[in-house]
Amino acid sequence: MTPGRRRFLGAFLSGLAAPLGAQRPGEGPIEKVTGGYRFTDGPAWSPEGFLLFCDVPAGVILKLTPGEPVGAFRRNSGGASGNAFDTQGRLYTCETRARRVVRTDRKGVSEVLAERWEGKRLNAPNDIAVRKDGHLYFTDPAFGYQSDTRELDFYGVFHITPKRELKLAAKIAGRPNGVALSPNGRTLYVTDSDAHTVRAWDLDGKGEAANERVLVAKTEGVPGGLRTDAQGSLYVAAATVAVYTPEGQPAGAIPVPEPTSNCAFGDADLKTLYITARTSVYRVRMEAPGAVRH
Repeated sequence: MTPGRRRFLGAFLSGLAAPLGAQRPGEGPIEKVTGGYRFTDGPAWSPEGFLLFCDVPAGVILKLTPGEPVGAFRRNSGGASGNAFDTQGRLYTCETRARRVVRTDRKGVSEVLAERWEGKRLNAPNDIAVRKDGHLYFTDPAFGYQSDTRELDFYGVFHITPKRELKLAAKIAGRPNGVALSPNGRTLYVTDSDAHTVRAWDLDGKGEAANERVLVAKTEGVPGGLRTDAQGSLYVAAATVAVYTPEGQPAGAIPVPEPTSNCAFGDADLKTLYITARTSVYRVRMEAPGAVRH
């Protein structure tokens, strides 16, 4: 890991640290599934029945199939930090160090979908969400050494259409981090790590974003990734995994033994919330299933 990235991770983790004890929505105890990593992020549940997650500094995407040992899914991942699957089971990955977004089909064939905006390299794509109709949204912040080498003079949220057109959905003064969609695909959510907020936009049938607003004005700790469940509630990885109503009102929290970076619903019924948290991956059974993505 470069010194710049190490400094950022240290600040990020210290910002996440907070006492546990908030009321936790859910059905069962929190269970540690696997550990011993340098910094985990990017969880995504495959329609084929396994979880992918990243050990970002190690540059590897790992595969967790319930009941089986964890193994490497992809090495030399370009600093992968965010993953998502579409309705066809294709994998979309934000390669932070390679500064691009890549799609991999079910045969393992990869292609680059985005790496430049108006001739300049992207900052460092971080997290990605896929709408059912094929519209993609990814965040493009810059942390640590990436801030010194970036070519764009803004932090952005980008939109890739089903025709593979790259569009700028929004510019944010702070650094956008996690990204998610409402169950009906009509609302886009993005965390702002600098402002400690969650922002929202309305999305139309063409995937265009409008009506930007702050949905959650102040998170406890630095917000990272986020997900929605089938009822539209938001799960924001920060000091804990904080839960909010679709209107942005606090609805509880899931305390985790380590600072969290992201989360994803998985298992056959999508009622297990998998949580990436610094060196480990945890899971907890929930009452509501995750929003169906595939």
